[in-house]
Amino acid sequence: MKSLGLRVTAIKIDPYLNIDAGTFSPYEHGETFVLDDGGEVDLDLGNYERFLDIKMQSANNVTTGKIYQSVIAKERKGDYLGKTVQVVPHITGEIQDWVERQAKVCTDGSGEEPDICVVELGGTIGDIESMPFVEAFRQFQFRVGRENFCNIHVSLVVETAGNEQKSKPTQNSVRELRGLGITPDIIVCRCKTEMDLSLKDKIALFCNVDKSNVLHVHDCKTIYDVPLLLREQKIHEIISKRLEISPKPPTEASRGLISKWRKVARRSCNGKRKVSIAMIGKYVKLSDAYASVIKALKHAAIAANVSLTIHPVEAEHLEQLNDETVGHTMGHSKQYHEAWAKLCASNGILVPGGFGVRGVEGKVAACKFARLEKKPLLGICLGFQSMVIEYSRNILGHSDANSTEFNAETSYPVVIDMPEHNTGDLGGTMRLGLRKTVFSESKTSKSTVKQLYAKCNNVHVDDLKYVEERHRHRYEVNPECIKEIENRGDLIFTGRDIDGERMEIVELIEHPYYVGLQAHPEFLTRPLKPSPAYLGLILASIGAKNLDNFLDDGSCEVSDDEDLSYESSVGISGDN
Repeated sequence: MKSLGLRVTAIKIDPYLNIDAGTFSPYEHGETFVLDDGGEVDLDLGNYERFLDIKMQSANNVTTGKIYQSVIAKERKGDYLGKTVQVVPHITGEIQDWVERQAKVCTDGSGEEPDICVVELGGTIGDIESMPFVEAFRQFQFRVGRENFCNIHVSLVVETAGNEQKSKPTQNSVRELRGLGITPDIIVCRCKTEMDLSLKDKIALFCNVDKSNVLHVHDCKTIYDVPLLLREQKIHEIISKRLEISPKPPTEASRGLISKWRKVARRSCNGKRKVSIAMIGKYVKLSDAYASVIKALKHAAIAANVSLTIHPVEAEHLEQLNDETVGHTMGHSKQYHEAWAKLCASNGILVPGGFGVRGVEGKVAACKFARLEKKPLLGICLGFQSMVIEYSRNILGHSDANSTEFNAETSYPVVIDMPEHNTGDLGGTMRLGLRKTVFSESKTSKSTVKQLYAKCNNVHVDDLKYVEERHRHRYEVNPECIKEIENRGDLIFTGRDIDGERMEIVELIEHPYYVGLQAHPEFLTRPLKPSPAYLGLILASIGAKNLDNFLDDGSCEVSDDEDLSYESSVGISGDN
């Protein structure tokens, strides 16, 4: 729809009772995604932002908790004039009001109202917690008019052991949905292999949907093939006809979008070179816990036209075992040796964020290894803090240096908490959202990070005074330690907050790429515009020459026979 010149926004509905995703365990719901306004939301909003290249607000994520909180607040103020507050019409009405209100909010920076809002109602048809939302949309289709409401039902087509595709689950879910008052206009069948035409006919017949409106999404080599697969089935024409809308004149965002997207899909599977990154994490058993981090690495690899392999390494496995743990055996555990083997074999290292003391010593050990071995490293949030802790211990000689999060009695608290962002409750009490990072004037001539941001944003390095990235943390580098850390002149803080008090970017000067950011730049990565910090890691991991060439002329140097400058590969300029 964006390729037709239309402005698109999105709303994600999660029927759980939580107000937001801020207190979720990574193992429960995966990554907590952070928006510009500081909203802690479901990771699916990150997918919408990346695919649509938009910036959403906290209100674009609707939960049952938010709806009930709003209704109860109105009841307490007397807005319902003493009436009995009920699910229908008050809860369902609040849902409709919320959706209609938020659908009109601009998310692409143009200042113009969106033409289309994609509303995803999560969960499964029949779930009790989803029922108020289903009822709300049954009413909503009449409130806004059928010509303004298109229902797309996503259904799993199961396959038997003999690879026979079955339509019964789809028939049953559509029957239940119609019994609740909503009739699908389009059915999208999720399946392992391409759907048989006979099955498509069967679903159309039994579900009362035109055959051309039964689409399939089978397993693809890459997620970036999916929009192209849907477009081949003319979903954009079906939606346009159903909603009675016409294409608009091309915009900067829509011009050449499909050809750019095809290049992203092709490159995500066919990189010219290979590069491997060791990701030192605390939740590596679940990739969703690092969804944006992984996407940021992949987007950077696509821009550099390389084939990426990510080696997840459990941070705890990098830690040395004490005598009590080892017992009478000598050496370390098998997991220890395997973890260090992955680290040594990788071209670069990423140390992402996290909370709690578990695995921190492993992250610190990885930072030391990268510093001594000149291995490219990017530290994010806790990774950034781990770099400073390691330097304080092994270069400054403060063997007890630590964060007060992990050791409140440390003699050298190089990382401390921010009391104004820790009020007792866990949800929403951190330093959250989009923040400015100002480059330190006396240090910027040495800053690789500043050069990366300038090149990626097509700005002269001398004109770049600050960058904006999203944050999510409640601990910071101790301002009282900064002078001692920087006195040696090799590890410097090249970026600070607007008041100059909080450290935001750290770099080791005599190193191929040893960079830490307190912010989470992965939250703003895009398939067509990767995060500069992550791009720097990928280029440095391929070889220092590639990073130098990019900083010099914007070239990624991926091959001798193809001009893949950064500008043409990610569509910053021109219509390639």
